[in-house]
Amino acid sequence: MEKFRVSGPTKLAGEVSISGAKNAALPIFCASILTSETVEISNVPDLKDVSTMFSLLRKLGVKVELDKKNKQCEIRANSVHSIEAPYELVKTMRASILVLGPLLAKYGEAKVSLPGGCAIGQRPVDQHIKGLRLMGAKIKLENGYITAKAKKLFGAKITSDVISVTGTENLMMAACLAEGKTVLENSAEEPEIVDLANFLRSMGAEISGDGSNKIEIFGKKKLNGACHTIIFDRIEAGTFFCAVAACGGDILLSGVNKEAMGMTLEKLRECGGKIIHDQSGIRIKFFKRPNSVSFQTSSFPGFATDMQAQFMAVNAVAKGTSIIKESIFENRFMHVQEMLRLGAKISVRGNTAVVTGVDVLKGAGVMATDLRASAGLVIAAMAAHGQSMIDRIYHLDRGYEGMDKKLNLLGASVDRVKG
Repeated sequence: MEKFRVSGPTKLAGEVSISGAKNAALPIFCASILTSETVEISNVPDLKDVSTMFSLLRKLGVKVELDKKNKQCEIRANSVHSIEAPYELVKTMRASILVLGPLLAKYGEAKVSLPGGCAIGQRPVDQHIKGLRLMGAKIKLENGYITAKAKKLFGAKITSDVISVTGTENLMMAACLAEGKTVLENSAEEPEIVDLANFLRSMGAEISGDGSNKIEIFGKKKLNGACHTIIFDRIEAGTFFCAVAACGGDILLSGVNKEAMGMTLEKLRECGGKIIHDQSGIRIKFFKRPNSVSFQTSSFPGFATDMQAQFMAVNAVAKGTSIIKESIFENRFMHVQEMLRLGAKISVRGNTAVVTGVDVLKGAGVMATDLRASAGLVIAAMAAHGQSMIDRIYHLDRGYEGMDKKLNLLGASVDRVKG
């Protein structure tokens, strides 16, 4: 098992390119099932979750050709021979649930294992099931699988009880081949939803309202092939911004725009960062100890839960005391115990963490508990004095492409070593 050996403290300087968004790529790959023609996708990130999704698609009979060097792939779903997404593939990645809607819409049935992924709390699939049932599907939950059947799906008005990103995506994809008009209310507004909608439109789908809480889809009898470029990963970008906030320095992230960053840039300005954005990307400078910032996680355009751990690392070395409220997942403070090992001063009660910044963190052995917690620990370790060993970095590799290499380009000391 591989680990990161991180030596700190360090200042960061230079330029790196941000990869394609994992959370945009995975639903787009699943949407390729909706057509029998070839789709060509660019800016494909080299991630464990991406390879897992390709394994799942191939298991279904989908042809996938990947050009890693040029970050491109071709997908053709003209010979699907299975409608089952098995437990052994689904258990490691929650996004596997996204084959449910496309399989059901195109082939009239689907059998998908209940999903796994990071252990950050309950993430039920009830909104997916509710919406598909309203569209005419018959669904059973038995032996750990969702079994869905429908000779035809019909447009429906679907109001989600809670905002669900994957729920919105699954229902959007299913509605593209349903008969009539589907209206999704209380839908997710994330940039990745908009990217999926843009891809579906390039395939001939008729979609409006994406980026708002009400999306309308007029179903088509068939969709065509398409070419699409995946948007940049705003969470990876935010992670690198937090790294320079905690460590100090001056970096440029190319291929990044401010519109998709939500509240991340606003909070970095509150921390004391100087932010400059133009057509080349976003440049951020931190030459003083950051100011602490308080926040509460919420759905886009609010503060992203996927940035909570990274900002906690910044607050751990910031001036003052901050209050962090986690309102999305009930089990997303597992990284706190690991940050305490580095010397952070954090107390947790329920869904609220109080972080008092310290002058110095000190290197220690820590363990990653989930994808974004891993990133938070890397940031804290880079800001700490001495050497840290971060175990279980396979979590990190699920969602960050070559993080160690990119950080080292900026002057960090992050070595990948065998456990």
